[in-house]
Amino acid sequence: MRAGAPLPRLVYLHGFRSSPQSFKARLLAARLGALGLGARFACPQLPASPAAAVGLVLREIAPGPADTLVGSSLGGYYATWLAERCGCRAVLLNPAVFPARDLAAHTGTQRMYHSDDEFVFEPRHLDELAQLEAAPTRLDRYLLIAAKGDELLDWREMVAKYSGAPTILLEGGDHGLSEFAALVDRVLAFAGISGGATDQGR
Repeated sequence: MRAGAPLPRLVYLHGFRSSPQSFKARLLAARLGALGLGARFACPQLPASPAAAVGLVLREIAPGPADTLVGSSLGGYYATWLAERCGCRAVLLNPAVFPARDLAAHTGTQRMYHSDDEFVFEPRHLDELAQLEAAPTRLDRYLLIAAKGDELLDWREMVAKYSGAPTILLEGGDHGLSEFAALVDRVLAFAGISGGATDQGR
C-alpha cells in the first residue's frame, strides 16, 4: 500500500432483529484482533428505520474506496446501496434482495435476537427500503456468499441480482451461515486485509 493511503477498514452491517452480537460479527472482530487490526473493525447497532440505518453509517463511519462492507441479510441490502454511493467493496452474506416484500408481514413490535429489547418496525420503513433499491455495478467489487440451504431467503434471487460478481455458493448451509468460521479469511482476503487467505471465491 502506498504511503499516505488510507488503511482498509471492515464494517459489518447486521440483519433484521440482529445486533453487533451476531456471531459472524464477533468472528470477524476476533480474527482482526488476532491480527492486531482490531481498530479497523466497526459494527454499529443499526436502527429499525432503513433510512436512519444508512444515514448512521454515512455519518459515523463514512466508508470510502479502501473499505469493505460486510452485510448479512438485510445488512447486505444496505451494503449494496452504500457501496454504490461510496465506491467501497461489499461482501454479501445471504443478502436480502426484496426486503420490502419479505418484511411486509413483519411490521409492528419485534424482539431482538440477542436480547429482550424490543423495537417497532413501522409500515413507513417498507417505503424507506424501496427507496434504497440499488443495482450493483463494478461487480468485481462485490463478493456474494450464498447458501442454497437458506431457510428464509431464496439463494437464486441473490445469484441473479449479483450475476457476474465473485461468488461462493454453498450447497447446504442456512440463513445464519453457521459455517462462517471457515470463510472468515476469504472475506479478509477480498477486503485486502493482510492475514486473509488468497482465494477470493469462484
